[in-house]
Amino acid sequence: MLKLSKLKENIILIMIKVALLHFCFEDYTIELANSLVKYVDLTLIHPERISRICSKALDSNIRVISFKKPRMRDPGNFLSMVNMMNIIKDIQPDVLHVQETNDPWYDWTLLLNKMPPLVTTIHDIFPHPGDKMNAFGSKYTKRISFYRSQQLIVHTHQLKKILIEQFRIPQERVNVLPHGELGSLYQRRGSQDIQPREPFTLLFFGRIFPYKGLKYLLEAMPLIAESIPEVKLIIAGRGDNIKQYFPNGYDEKRYEIINDFIPLEEVGNLFQRSTVTILPYIESSQSGVAALSYGMGTLVVASDVGGLSEIVHDKEDGLLVPPCDVRALADAIICLLSDRDLQQRMQTAARVRCQQDLNWLNIAAKTAEIYHREININIS
Repeated sequence: MLKLSKLKENIILIMIKVALLHFCFEDYTIELANSLVKYVDLTLIHPERISRICSKALDSNIRVISFKKPRMRDPGNFLSMVNMMNIIKDIQPDVLHVQETNDPWYDWTLLLNKMPPLVTTIHDIFPHPGDKMNAFGSKYTKRISFYRSQQLIVHTHQLKKILIEQFRIPQERVNVLPHGELGSLYQRRGSQDIQPREPFTLLFFGRIFPYKGLKYLLEAMPLIAESIPEVKLIIAGRGDNIKQYFPNGYDEKRYEIINDFIPLEEVGNLFQRSTVTILPYIESSQSGVAALSYGMGTLVVASDVGGLSEIVHDKEDGLLVPPCDVRALADAIICLLSDRDLQQRMQTAARVRCQQDLNWLNIAAKTAEIYHREININIS
């Protein structure tokens, strides 16, 4: 009877009609959608400009609808939002699941329109310090989604606590689901040539803003080099003017700098080459970079701050250090680069997590349970 009941539950879950809407967080949405389609009747809605990023990576069973979305300051956004709402009304989903947008046009649309039962994933409650990519006023308008959504999904218990304590969101409306691993996605996107792991190469990857703490990693590099002369650091990503970190130039044998957008098909190679990804952040809510590292088998050393404290399991699948502590950061990196047995144990632990809490099928199943609970489907 138990197996029959479970089968009936799965059949009912498949019948749920879900519209998944996103404007950003493409990698997360792709992997979530590819697994969700196994549990629900899924339609993915997104702006035309990100169709190219998503199209080749999506399961063919997912219905995809695109709409034109101008730049943020273009008044054409008004018509864009009308078109978006018409798409949602045509689908008539049982649940509308939205990835956090940072888009005031969407937020005002949410405020002024009747929506289907709404689930929203909040990746970042507050803007990161020094992050210049957020739309003006979005840190205020995005709060509309906190209150208009019947269910919220966050990636760490720290974010859940903030929503409950600072925004007075009832705890039964806030769900914690981890950020799934992204290594599988980038392995599919990359070339078939397996890059050899460089035993003393470190990677700092992503947008280069002050909150990422790159300055502390650069201060740690001479200390690391005293113990490991072969150490090398790859800095890959856009952001602040990289020259401010190297006013007197830099040693090209010690540093490889790619201060630009990294093509999707080349991202995996950077992680495959590197032995350790360094996240010396001074502030964090969650980390797609850590999720990508785990999936690529690249070790992680991160600051013990914000959501990183939950994502990285210290001394099990990564190492945590106090933020802004250059000596502690250097010692952790030296420890990891010097101990191959420790590296193998942590890589094994990371692989296990990629099959458990970071596995997209497991995350999708729990997401479908949230939909199921929200629309009050009775299982006989």
